[in-house]
Amino acid sequence: MKTAICYLSCHHGNTRKVVEAMAQAGGADLIDVRTRQAVRLGEYDCIGFASGIYGFEMHKSVAAFARQYLPAGKPVFFVYTYGGAKGTGAKALAQIAGEKGCPVLGEFGCKGYDTFGPFKLVGGIAKGRPNERDLEKAQAFFLGLQAK
Repeated sequence: MKTAICYLSCHHGNTRKVVEAMAQAGGADLIDVRTRQAVRLGEYDCIGFASGIYGFEMHKSVAAFARQYLPAGKPVFFVYTYGGAKGTGAKALAQIAGEKGCPVLGEFGCKGYDTFGPFKLVGGIAKGRPNERDLEKAQAFFLGLQAK
């Protein structure tokens, strides 16, 4: 199954670590949504969207990217990292997928090192995350998607 993972990883590279582990396990193509490149997601069998959680939801630029480039009917999955809580997670992306008739195969989330706002005063939270166990779980999730 040819898979693309469209991601944004800003502060500490938490999300990038997770999607790189997935790509290593299952051979996905990684697409950084910040790059201005020609995107042809129609060539893929399955499309993932990944981001850290910002203000209780995935980054707005990932949702905007999905709104612009996600082809109708393609199976999708979501990946996110978070410091404190996952918030609404991928709710906005799930709504976009629903509008485009794209089945949602699943979500993967794990803790990620976070120094936003007041967390910076205490040296951050979720130090050392994502760790090896998180990355192994991410790989297992991804390989499970490919088996579907």
